Amino acid sequence: MTLAIHEVSHNTAFGNSKAMWNRYFAMFANLPIGLPYSASFKRYHLDHHRYLGGDGIDVDIPTEFEGWFFCTRFRKFVWIILQPLFYAVRPLCINPKPVSQLELTNVAVQVIFDILLWWMWGAKPVVYMLAGSMLGMGLHPISGHFIAEHYMFLKGHETYSYYGCLNLLTFNVGYHNEHHDFPSIPGRRLPLVKKIAPEYYDDLPQYTSWVRVLYDFIMDDTLSPYSRIKRKLKGDVKQE
Repeated sequence: MTLAIHEVSHNTAFGNSKAMWNRYFAMFANLPIGLPYSASFKRYHLDHHRYLGGDGIDVDIPTEFEGWFFCTRFRKFVWIILQPLFYAVRPLCINPKPVSQLELTNVAVQVIFDILLWWMWGAKPVVYMLAGSMLGMGLHPISGHFIAEHYMFLKGHETYSYYGCLNLLTFNVGYHNEHHDFPSIPGRRLPLVKKIAPEYYDDLPQYTSWVRVLYDFIMDDTLSPYSRIKRKLKGDVKQE
């Protein structure tokens, strides 16, 4: 569902002409996650595309503390488990933005849904949603995409694609070079992008397993949250 929200954040559900339909549909997709984040994700994720690796702008870049502290195998293991926490807190540390009306609506809708769920069926389904979100974005095979997308396993290569079967469950987010080249193309059509232009993608470094990505990241002592390309942006960057 988090990757469904990612897909909808690019207006691929109803198109660019019905932007608000996409926002509210993302809030609907947000419901089973348990915590409101779809509206905030949209705002910060577009910065990730506009200013990939931008220092102080792209909140996908780990903080200095993350890079400094999570540098051993055990600590990197813990860092992967706690990835949802860092993704939630990092924007507040790196690039905080004023709260928007859509974010307040997202919070209200989610809180009402959680309260109704608790009132009708008790705490178990609410805990299940929250625990499932923590697991799905933490130590889970699919969460390997967080590491696979932009961590520099090979010097000079910033973005990597994965063409394996887990794309069937993740809106083809593994086609990540293709996605960054054409972010408005729906995930279901990204394989067609690769098919149309194989000369641009076939020879790029790629992954065959997100599980192996997680294992290699933890066990390779040369890799850490610091293994990212960070850019110093020149001049003033217009913020939303």
